[in-house]
Amino acid sequence: MSTAFASVTDITTLYRTLTSAETTRAEALLPLVSDELRVIATGVGKDLDAMVAASEPYANTVKVVTVDVVYRILRQSLEGEAMTQESQSGLGYSWSGTYSVPGGGIANAIMYNDLKKLGLLRQQMGSVMLWEEKKCSQE
Repeated sequence: MSTAFASVTDITTLYRTLTSAETTRAEALLPLVSDELRVIATGVGKDLDAMVAASEPYANTVKVVTVDVVYRILRQSLEGEAMTQESQSGLGYSWSGTYSVPGGGIANAIMYNDLKKLGLLRQQMGSVMLWEEKKCSQE
């Protein structure tokens, strides 16, 4: 495991004081989330550690994203799935809900906006040729 981009102190400074059980989980999660971000960066051809070393503002952004992801995981209930919103109906028998981190886990806790902040989204551009125009020479 590599060095974490943030610490438990960063979580308590930015969010709140953690319980002892949350502190233990956060200490285990911080290096794992950091390594997951490194793997994602490598997948798009970037060296996250070099980018962090080159720019203090970028290093702070990586720290904030790491803290956000870990805190998002800590907010999940260990008893079941944490819901961010729930809706119910009456006689029409309707129910819907949105999970805070669908499916749980570190990879699912890293959101699109986190990757966007870090510049780790792979952009693709392509085209489809529907027909080919051929030139006929007149002789």
